[in-house]
Amino acid sequence: MRTVLIFGAGRSASSLIQYLLVKSTEEQLHLVIADLSIELAQKKTNNHPNATPIALNILNELERQKAIQQADIVVSMLPAHLHIEIAKDCILYKKNMVTASYISDEMQALDTVVKENGLLFMNEVGLDPGIDHMSAMKVIDEIKEKGGKMLLFESFCGGLVAPENDTNLWNYKFTWAPRNVVLAGQGGAAKFIQEGTYKYIPYCNVFRRTEFLEVEGFGRFEAYSNRDSLKYRTVYGLEDVLTLYRGTIRRVGFSKAWNMFVQLGMTDDSYTMDGSETMSYRQFTNSFLPYHPTDSVEIKTRLILKIDQDDSMWDKLVELDLFNPNKIVGLKDATPAQILQKILSDSWTLQEQDKDMIVMYHKFGFELNGIKSQIDSKMVSIGENQTYTAMSKTVGLPVAMATLLILNGKINSKGVQLPIMKEVYQPILKELEEYGIVFKEDDVPYLGYNIDQESV
Repeated sequence: MRTVLIFGAGRSASSLIQYLLVKSTEEQLHLVIADLSIELAQKKTNNHPNATPIALNILNELERQKAIQQADIVVSMLPAHLHIEIAKDCILYKKNMVTASYISDEMQALDTVVKENGLLFMNEVGLDPGIDHMSAMKVIDEIKEKGGKMLLFESFCGGLVAPENDTNLWNYKFTWAPRNVVLAGQGGAAKFIQEGTYKYIPYCNVFRRTEFLEVEGFGRFEAYSNRDSLKYRTVYGLEDVLTLYRGTIRRVGFSKAWNMFVQLGMTDDSYTMDGSETMSYRQFTNSFLPYHPTDSVEIKTRLILKIDQDDSMWDKLVELDLFNPNKIVGLKDATPAQILQKILSDSWTLQEQDKDMIVMYHKFGFELNGIKSQIDSKMVSIGENQTYTAMSKTVGLPVAMATLLILNGKINSKGVQLPIMKEVYQPILKELEEYGIVFKEDDVPYLGYNIDQESV
């Protein structure tokens, strides 16, 4: 039996573990599921004979190294900052490694030594990053192989709630790390290139500059800009492309409503609020409003946000219980962002039988034989329940498939890698179709602009 060591048994690991357990007898696999919570690890193995759950603190060097030494390949589904110590141990004991996380500077710095040891550290092989890379490179490579020149690449992805469980005014529930949602757009201006012109959107405007998207059968969506689209020029071989833009998908109206939190300062994570442990939701809201001897918190909120009582934006705030004097924050020394996350979790947590939905949308503009054309590629995936979510499926399955391909010697690249080579993306995209993760590609009119315009 070949041992697959998986660090982390959280929600994102559900489909990954299930896939490998189904394949375990045929592929001679034994899974070791290591998590701080033995109960969580046990739940994910479901008493399968080819799986061993273990309690392991990733910061315990001896425990960690012992587990890695006994493995044939290592998968880390832990938060990104914890990968690096695992990676160093994988070099020490000469083990290949797979993660779904972005390649950090620390991970990239290991590239030379990973290659010298004949190892492969495959990163960014989840959903976003992951399936986005693979599905994009498939079409880009096909266009280039025909002699086409890429002009435009736009890519959007979002984790949403399935239509049948869309039960709140925000048309949104948390399907991934809530903290990432609350802090979205922060950390510097969003930057991209549009028709050869560099564009920058400061955080204060990110949620007011959106693009509309239509997905057949699912209606209209909007997308706001991700922080740095430009780094993908080199990754995708698009150094000369005129337009490159990546964004996050939400239902129409979400971004405008979210911008109210940005205006009020509720998404700030840079300072803690005094007395947050005993603060009511109403007091939290009032903390960001000017003093007035007679006006209520509700009136002050509407005045500062310039919204009327019959505005749908107002209904969205009321729905979240922001003005409730009886609900207590209960978080000590919390930042505004942490408190907002707590408040939103009351309303936006997936219920047991709720289903989530992943939407991915790529636009490829290109010139071939003197004619400008465009391909739009769309994928929608619906989850089964709160455990086997679409997010777990689209993150975990490509990680599992990459792990098996590496273990079986089907991927020969070495070093710190992304899944942008044909030997990686072709078999994974093909197998994902068996699990309902299918991209529909349509030829549409090229929507680029006239690059000779004086202003774009």
